[in-house]
Amino acid sequence: MTKHNLLRMDNVGIVVESLDETISFFLELGLELEGRAMIEGEWAGRVTGLGNQSVEIAMMVTPDGNSRLELSRFINPKVIADHRNAPVNALGYLRVMFAVADIDDTLVRLYKRGAQLVEEVVQYQDSYRLCYIRGPEGILIGLAEPLK
Repeated sequence: MTKHNLLRMDNVGIVVESLDETISFFLELGLELEGRAMIEGEWAGRVTGLGNQSVEIAMMVTPDGNSRLELSRFINPKVIADHRNAPVNALGYLRVMFAVADIDDTLVRLYKRGAQLVEEVVQYQDSYRLCYIRGPEGILIGLAEPLK
């Protein structure tokens, strides 16, 4: 048996322009703001390969405490690419999927925060109701309601 050192997936990171708007959206979805901080200096750039950097981050956590979403707003260096409106069959980051208790109620609340349904809510067998939405800044988010 091979021994692995993996403990868990710590977080998924998304770079945004408006940290406040994106935090509000994910708070409405049901995540909690675990913390917000500036990450600055050459030491951080040694991790990312970006040199001397200045980034404001917000760590969002799911109610069960098991999953995190790191939102980052780069101040320096400036953002050089934008993949937010890529279709679901584009290479690279695709989407973050959240399980919700009531997909219809969740959509009503997120529409008030600017969410747009990508196509429609569909049912997969007797297992899930599913949809994709575009959240703040076009971030692609999946919602899945487990069926009892």
